[in-house]
Amino acid sequence: MCADVTGVPCPRYKSWLCWWVSTPTVCPPDMFSAPASRAQDQPQGIVWLCLLLLLPICVSATITSPGTSPGIKAWLTQRTLEFGRRFGLELLQSMLQKEHELNLTGSYNTPLLGTLTYAVPRIHIHELQMNESTLDFAEDVGVRLVVQRAQIQLSADWAAQLGAVQDSGSVELRMQDLAVAAVLGVSEDGSGHPTVWSAGCDSHSTDLQMEFHRGYSWLYNLLAPLLQRTLRQQLNKQLCLVLHRGVDRLDTVLKHMKVSTQLDTFAALDLSLLGPPAFTDEYGDIALKGEIFRVGTYQQRPSALPVVLPVALPMALPVALPTPPPKISPMAHEPMLLLAVTDFVANSAAFTYFTAGALRRNISSDMLPRRFPLQLSTKSMEVFSPQLQERYPNQPMELHLWARRQPLLSSHPDALHGTLFSSAEAFVVLPNATRVPAFLLNIDANVTGKPTITRNRLGGTVRLTGLRVTQVASNVGPVEVKRLETLLKFGLWLFGVPRANKWLQAGIPLPLPHGLSLLRPRLSLQQGFVLIATDLQYEP
Repeated sequence: MCADVTGVPCPRYKSWLCWWVSTPTVCPPDMFSAPASRAQDQPQGIVWLCLLLLLPICVSATITSPGTSPGIKAWLTQRTLEFGRRFGLELLQSMLQKEHELNLTGSYNTPLLGTLTYAVPRIHIHELQMNESTLDFAEDVGVRLVVQRAQIQLSADWAAQLGAVQDSGSVELRMQDLAVAAVLGVSEDGSGHPTVWSAGCDSHSTDLQMEFHRGYSWLYNLLAPLLQRTLRQQLNKQLCLVLHRGVDRLDTVLKHMKVSTQLDTFAALDLSLLGPPAFTDEYGDIALKGEIFRVGTYQQRPSALPVVLPVALPMALPVALPTPPPKISPMAHEPMLLLAVTDFVANSAAFTYFTAGALRRNISSDMLPRRFPLQLSTKSMEVFSPQLQERYPNQPMELHLWARRQPLLSSHPDALHGTLFSSAEAFVVLPNATRVPAFLLNIDANVTGKPTITRNRLGGTVRLTGLRVTQVASNVGPVEVKRLETLLKFGLWLFGVPRANKWLQAGIPLPLPHGLSLLRPRLSLQQGFVLIATDLQYEP
């Protein structure tokens, strides 16, 4: 247990990570890992890991099966549907405004001329106007689209036979006062992909105008009032069939959609569904896995956590996310989207970068600020290890830092917390470039953080709350770790934390789909999750 500046014991929390990441001259991203391996990449993921300190939830002492709790949970509100309605209408128009196979055939018996047989093999929809439309939730199914007072203009080729006379030409049709009601079912296909189906469709129009061209069009135009009812019924059926086929095509696309996004050369984010979305009349509830995993080595996590292992594989914690959307502080209007991010997301990132060997850094004397109170030279270290200067007078030194255990991230309503368990091995650099091991230390550090979110960037501030240095081994006699710890705290408070906060306040971009932005986002800390309430804006 380490202590804060007052000497009061406090939990072990991460502090060095954000400081080292904040400045490339002090901390390139390959900072921590076991010293036996070297990472070849300079991953952006360390930046993500530092920022994920500002996106966690409390760490529980009990662990449950990973399938029981989502890493990310989203609640769609009625305003989400209003935002998506115009995209749904655009999708509907794109599905309809093209050529469609119709294969419409029929006949009509005229008292004087005999039986008129006709065939319309295909139609082409030129214009679709939707004057009134609503989109709302269909309980336990998905979403419901209702369009009223729509107008549709289409053209078609036709062939007809009246007695022994065969004819062909084209026809233009305009349907007015068209009403369409369609229900889109939304679920999960068992592999984490969303699946959709047409759960219901009805199309109705009371006004159909038509005009024939070519052939005996003058005769057919005279018969048009007699054909309108039959054609109107057929076209109403065909509109729903076209919608069914469009939904089937959309389902095919969703089945092949990627449900993970790569963050950098080390890590990717799994956004697969944990189960079918839940829908009520007021909102939609979507649970996502939210696991950050190592690229190319994704494996199913075991269902139990062996506490005795030095590498603590993160599991989904039993965070009781509310089924209805959680209450938020008063806003001028209902947000479009509520997003809860549990600590599992952050801790899975910490585990991924830790096991990938990305959390390590070698620091030489020329990488520290000149005013930093602790310089890497045997003369500067003489005050902590007198034998060091005696055996290697006035020689430069190098420090190899790595995480000896997975960093842990946690959150409470008052602040976010993090823990880093690291080791540091000091080497003396001889004139022939040989590195002689001097001593090995364990360094455990604590920080608290306050997250901020602005548009599409996540930022915040951090504060060092505790630091503990212990000696593991030494080839140059005892090391006065207490004096070293005090000076190191001073250096971090004077240089490291301000640099970290300067970098964190600038923030990093969130991994959002192209063209999508958060509008007026608000972030609040909850017991068990971080809640983001936001509107959405789309600019192609």
